[in-house]
Amino acid sequence: MKKIPILLAALGLASYSGLAFAEADAERGAATAAICMACHQADGSGMNIAGGESWPRLAGLDAAYISRQLHDYKSGARSNASMMPFVNMLNEQQIQDVAAYYASLPATQGKGSEGADEATLKRGQQLAERGDWSDYIVSCKSCHGPDNQGAGDVFPGISGQHAGYIKAQLQAWKAGARKNDTQDLMGSIARRMSEDDIHAVAVWLASQNSVAK
Repeated sequence: MKKIPILLAALGLASYSGLAFAEADAERGAATAAICMACHQADGSGMNIAGGESWPRLAGLDAAYISRQLHDYKSGARSNASMMPFVNMLNEQQIQDVAAYYASLPATQGKGSEGADEATLKRGQQLAERGDWSDYIVSCKSCHGPDNQGAGDVFPGISGQHAGYIKAQLQAWKAGARKNDTQDLMGSIARRMSEDDIHAVAVWLASQNSVAK
């Protein structure tokens, strides 16, 4: 069995669920990403819409994480009415290519922290960097890594992500509408957070650098 991945690698192929396909190609992904640009923008910066549906910045995120989320949409493990029709257009090769494309783009800066007061930002920083053990809230960086820049394909970089998107996802985990995280880690944390806490951590993270210092 070990000969199979070795042979695929030698041929410039990768495997997924027993199928072989060419290694991810960002240039091919750029063409495929045309169907994503209306919401995620040509530069992958996404959109922060106050009071409406916000679309995440994809630029600079880990390719394996993007691929994993696309697979979760495709399988139904993660649900979004706007995303589903577009994800279902993609075959396995296109998923790998578009993930590589967005990962190759320079990370842009998140929006939504404008006008946040000092007390809100201070609370958000506490939650993101130290957590709040009085309410058993684990810090964001415990999983999302130093400066919340991400850790592999499970924990995305959330520093510099749009506040509206972070807020919406925390609310979805809190309500049980989103469940595709490892061992309900995000759900268990979000359920301990008040709406003020969710807002505070979202705007603070949006105000931070989207790339490592």
